[in-house]
Amino acid sequence: RSGKLTPSQVAKNIIAVLEDCDKSTPPLRAIVQWDQEQIMLMAEASTVRYRKKCTLSYLDGIPVCLKEEFKVVPYHHRVGTVYLGTEPATEDATVAKKLREAGAIIIGVSNMHELGTGTTGCNPNRYHKIPRNPYKPNHFTGGSSSGSAAAVAAGLCPVAIGTDGGGSVRIPASFCGVVGLKGTFGRISSHGSLPLSYSTVSVGPICTSVADAAIIYSILAEPDPLYPYGLKQPKATLSDMCAPDLKGLKLGVDWTFFKVPDAVCALPVLYSAVEHLQSLGASVVEVSLPEIEEVRVAHVICILSEMRDFLQPDFNKHFQEMNLETRANLALASQFTALDYITANRQRTRSMRFLQEIFTSVNCILTPAVACTAPRIYESDLLTGSSDLSFTARSMRFMQLGNFTGIPGLVVPIGYSTAGLPISFQVMAKWWDEAVLLRIGLKLEQFRYQTKKPSIYYDILA
Repeated sequence: RSGKLTPSQVAKNIIAVLEDCDKSTPPLRAIVQWDQEQIMLMAEASTVRYRKKCTLSYLDGIPVCLKEEFKVVPYHHRVGTVYLGTEPATEDATVAKKLREAGAIIIGVSNMHELGTGTTGCNPNRYHKIPRNPYKPNHFTGGSSSGSAAAVAAGLCPVAIGTDGGGSVRIPASFCGVVGLKGTFGRISSHGSLPLSYSTVSVGPICTSVADAAIIYSILAEPDPLYPYGLKQPKATLSDMCAPDLKGLKLGVDWTFFKVPDAVCALPVLYSAVEHLQSLGASVVEVSLPEIEEVRVAHVICILSEMRDFLQPDFNKHFQEMNLETRANLALASQFTALDYITANRQRTRSMRFLQEIFTSVNCILTPAVACTAPRIYESDLLTGSSDLSFTARSMRFMQLGNFTGIPGLVVPIGYSTAGLPISFQVMAKWWDEAVLLRIGLKLEQFRYQTKKPSIYYDILA
């Protein structure tokens, strides 16, 4: 607004950065498709709007990227594979369309775990390669919205859009030390993304701050006639988000759920974060999250069965072109029966009832975000990929309840491990109550007394 900088100047900086970051050793591989001409067209249109003082929204001129799972004109809708999207997309996904209408500059599409089938972000195929964690480039970003989190953490853009069926927004946001919001199931339209798992996937932003996540949420969260699951939603609000304290809020904590062997290194900082929220007037209520082991198994059955169903033609026709890990996961999924799937969905009904009961006495549920920090990348991962089911289970432990029952979740970075890798905290709320997550998230941000600069970082305003 001041005119000290224009969207066109920022766009030129971004193009220079995109050229540089993939020539570095190792390459960042956050953005896998971009087009200089497209970026400049959007930036120049925004520059004119600023000059005429007729901007479209808070997002006007702001650089954003979208996970390759979304259709974005004129990029290939590859979804992390080598065989999909042989021709450029001819129509935008709803979220891409909304971002354009808000004046955002789409800088490209971001890397992802092939077909969203893992939580490391490891994708060794020729179009993608392995995105690097900006905090430690020899560590994974997390997945499956891997490039989205890396792009935000490395400073390429303050906003990226991801999808989350088993933590795929929240895990990479946590590993890369940025904010990740998984909306309520159906809250943000996923029309125009590949419908890998129709009952578990929510769309959400990965951002540099909670305030940015709130702005994006306010622009994207509304019913879409092309996406039936979100048609009956209540109006999205940001009520009380900027309240000076947390008085009157009840925070539910199941301390037994906290006690995970891998989370021991993070426990002191997690307890301190809870105390910080209490000091702002919130009260902590002990809750019991029942049947968590059943939830874990049932979520895996639901998401893998639905993915296997949707990808049956791909599995038959493109088996040899898939990464080894994708083949293994889809082969495993073929072992589930109709009875397994029906029983898993009965568990979903039970778990939603338990949560309805819990949310009568608390406003939200607090948990660690991920039970471990970002894992190391090994030489063999670069060639053949990585498959570690015990890691997948650990990384999804605190994520699955939200995907299985559809409640929203927000992860906020609160500190660093002794190795300098980010540690995050998760807040979950009842269906459609993203506003309370953002209110608590703003206060959690104040708890983090320092933000360490990642070792890969670009200042696009410089």
